[in-house]
Amino acid sequence: MARSEPLRVADRIGAEALVAGILANMAALEAVLGEEAGHIRAGRLREGLGAAEPKAELAAAYMQGLESAKANAVALARFHPQGVAALREGHRRFTAAVEANQTVLSAARTVSEGLIKSLADEIGRARAPVGYGAATPAPSPYGRGVRSGPLVLSRNL
Repeated sequence: MARSEPLRVADRIGAEALVAGILANMAALEAVLGEEAGHIRAGRLREGLGAAEPKAELAAAYMQGLESAKANAVALARFHPQGVAALREGHRRFTAAVEANQTVLSAARTVSEGLIKSLADEIGRARAPVGYGAATPAPSPYGRGVRSGPLVLSRNL
């Protein structure tokens, strides 16, 4: 992917356009994150993770916009100071939305890991031989100390 020449703000119109573009990308990305979190909260993982490609594109556009804003900070402050204040406020809201999304994803991951671990324990318990005397695990072809066979997990949803 070839990077274009960095955007240079030279007047008020350019400053307003840059701020408007960054705010639009931020709002679109915030909407995608909210939709993703809503699907995952409801247990619809396939739908929640389906927006990965648009989310990545919006995140890249947002980061490129932030780099342009940093490169033109002096011009933005000179030509459009209200836009700088709007960017700060928008970024504060966006940060809260990202944190909420990360909390939902973290909770879903913790629940998934707990389910997989309990499933592996159940499978291991079911394979232990039942007999008289002390309960000992069956010998494993996978090496010493392994109580059960491997648990295969597909990461494709």
